[in-house]
Amino acid sequence: MDTSIQELIVRLSVMAIPMVLAITLHEAAHAWVAWKLGDDTAYSQGRVSFNPGKHIDPIGTILMPATLFLFTGFVFGWAKPVPITQSRLRRPRRDMALVALSGPGMNFLLAIVFALLLHTLFLLPASVADWVGQNFVAGIQINLMLGVLNMLPFPSLDGGKVLEQMLPYRQAQWFAAQEVRGNMILLTIFFLLPYLFNKMGLSAYDPYMWLVRWPTSGLWNVIATVTGLS
Repeated sequence: MDTSIQELIVRLSVMAIPMVLAITLHEAAHAWVAWKLGDDTAYSQGRVSFNPGKHIDPIGTILMPATLFLFTGFVFGWAKPVPITQSRLRRPRRDMALVALSGPGMNFLLAIVFALLLHTLFLLPASVADWVGQNFVAGIQINLMLGVLNMLPFPSLDGGKVLEQMLPYRQAQWFAAQEVRGNMILLTIFFLLPYLFNKMGLSAYDPYMWLVRWPTSGLWNVIATVTGLS
């Protein structure tokens, strides 16, 4: 088998489980926190679940993020949206912000768990320890990227939901209305504009590097220090 194909298969195999786990628990966290804060909409639809089938979208959860991560290092995707009825929350604006924060919070927690699991590799046979270790490292990277990306204050992202709850009512309504264009805004900023600037010889324009990769790298160093990996 061609070496490049072998490398591609290995990369897919070590990122599939961490990717599905990251997105599944991210969405389950939204559903669980909403349920605990008074809204049982997602709970009644079975979304407070660790079953990936309840959350994943074949294209948005698997195909797109896997392809982007493999070929660009960029992580972007989506799952089935968690239904939240904000009016059912006990303190709607505050609680909606907490629901939004719970998803990235879960990703940051998972990154720490994967880092701690790296200390257990010595318990495994050498024949599988390397592959499992690559899974754990991918788990740290994917969860940090997803956590950082989702905290950006853009419409359609969790950070945007938090910002929406902090805005005055009229501005919050306008901001919420931009959510339908949120993914297009992100793809324009992170893909289209860098491509156009690169064509013009301005390759230094890389907002994904500034907004996601650098913060991810900084958090990686913090987690490595806290968990004893460095």
